[in-house]
Amino acid sequence: MLGGCAERADAPERPNVVFIYADDLGIGDLSCYGGRIPTPNLDRLAGEGQRFTNAYATSSTSTPSRFGLLTGMYPWRQGNTGIRPGNSELIIDTACYTLADAMHDAGYGTGAVGKWHLGLGPVGGTDFNVEIRPDARDIGFDYEYVIPATVDRVPCVFVENGRVVGLDPADPITVDYHKKVGDWPTGRENPELVRMHPSPNHGHDNTIVNGIPRIGFMTGGRAALWVDEGIADTIALKASRFIADHAERPFFLYMGTNDVHVPRVAHPRFEGKSGYGSRGDVILQLDWTVGRVLHTLDSLGIADRTLVVFTSDNGPVIDDGYADGAVEHLGDHTPMATYRGGKYSLFEAGTRVPLLVRWPARVRPGVQPALFSQIDIYRSLAVLAGAELPEGAAPDSRDRHPELLGERQEDREYVIQQNLANALSILCDGWKYLEPSKGPRYNALVDIELGNHPAPQLYDLVDDPGERRNLAGEHPERVAELARRLEAVKAER
Repeated sequence: MLGGCAERADAPERPNVVFIYADDLGIGDLSCYGGRIPTPNLDRLAGEGQRFTNAYATSSTSTPSRFGLLTGMYPWRQGNTGIRPGNSELIIDTACYTLADAMHDAGYGTGAVGKWHLGLGPVGGTDFNVEIRPDARDIGFDYEYVIPATVDRVPCVFVENGRVVGLDPADPITVDYHKKVGDWPTGRENPELVRMHPSPNHGHDNTIVNGIPRIGFMTGGRAALWVDEGIADTIALKASRFIADHAERPFFLYMGTNDVHVPRVAHPRFEGKSGYGSRGDVILQLDWTVGRVLHTLDSLGIADRTLVVFTSDNGPVIDDGYADGAVEHLGDHTPMATYRGGKYSLFEAGTRVPLLVRWPARVRPGVQPALFSQIDIYRSLAVLAGAELPEGAAPDSRDRHPELLGERQEDREYVIQQNLANALSILCDGWKYLEPSKGPRYNALVDIELGNHPAPQLYDLVDDPGERRNLAGEHPERVAELARRLEAVKAER
């Protein structure tokens, strides 16, 4: 367990930080990683900074990855960090000293814009008709403008500093994830009202909002409902305004995009433009969003002193609940690249993600092959900000800012990955061990192997990056060594 204080980095100055967290984006989705869909703005980031080839999210789903990033603690150490409903309580304890707390206390203006998915409000459920507390402001952020959960879950509203944006008090919001509330139509009862049909058995057949059936039930708040086609524009606008408002002092912006997550509804500017269906179109939209941020930094003259970090919360999934043509239009595009699995999975495509880092004043362009985990973002940014961390903060995070900036290429000692069933793997010295687990091996709904197996699995990622040959039977001593190491990490407090 790491404690004590982070030391100040020897930098020309403390950088502003823009951390952009994409949603469900694969390492093969960007053209700078060999993808077929052109992503010129992200390619610009890669060309002007470091492009990582061995970077990992902590988990293969959204909520736990975000929890790990902001707390510096592996999400599987806490019980309520699975995929959260839209009316979940805030799952980060307000007593936890978060990355946002560290940046705030170091003198940074802090903001959270876009997808949140860490819950809002107290235990017992969120009341969206009053000021919502606790929220992002109670864990270190000065400003929040967030989507409570995911765009396929109700409530379909933005929350700004604890208040639902545009809410009419005469039309209060009710949300329930167990039973229908009110008389709004649902995808199950009124399929004739649906413009994007749910895939069978995925659960996307509850309350219809903007012609799209969602997970969960809601009623009320009509004036506050978002329009899916405009979400990316809203996130880009709010992010750019936050940057402009803080251009004269150090700032930390945590920006969550939603584009690649279902339902995939691109703005008309991008609809039909990729040649790869709706999923390709929203990747174009994501690239545009990043371009707006880069344009804002350029126009304010602060690009040179701003560290931009771009990555994804987990790997890709093609069919994740809507009949949106993503599978049919995939063509020769390979979101998983050469890797096995995908979102939800313990195999490589579940957590091996793109990572781009640019800071013109300090980061030289290049490719970073070092083994890197998002769990180390917390301490690395804290050091660059000159933050002092209290004892016990970010217990699993390590200072890896030389690797983050491309100044050193040392591998992390090990990387731990987590899948939907909370099974864990450990990657060390090119070997990957998957602990025995009882979960299903395959999810037919999304056509992804989950990596669960009742027996140990061992893969040599140097010779077999696609994890096709389980070598556990041939190298029992390696299995035992990695199993011991994983158990030792799990036992740490």
